[in-house]
Amino acid sequence: MRGRSARWDGGMNTTQPSGSRLLTGWSVAGLVLLLPTVVLAWIAVLASERGSRCLMYGEECSTIPGGLLYGLFCAALAAGVLALAWPRTRAESARAGAVVVQWGAQLTLGAMILSGA
Repeated sequence: MRGRSARWDGGMNTTQPSGSRLLTGWSVAGLVLLLPTVVLAWIAVLASERGSRCLMYGEECSTIPGGLLYGLFCAALAAGVLALAWPRTRAESARAGAVVVQWGAQLTLGAMILSGA
């Protein structure tokens, strides 16, 4: 290796492309905010007259099926975990798609909970 300077980086090369860091940040933010989004949306629904009437008397309840809400929650959770587990150096567009699906499912879930009020 004459003429070339070999450099040892300590075996810890943790640099990531900036786009990869951005996707990781959005994915982590979505996972951290998933449960608070659902809880705050349900609090807002139950604080309304229609929501409290549904809770107390079983009247005027939402017509949105519960299975759809659970499905959206699971889809947001699975897409977020997939985006985090995906290798950072390969198929960045697939990671970006997973983050978009994650946020789309999460925002749709919050909107559907709020619209059931």
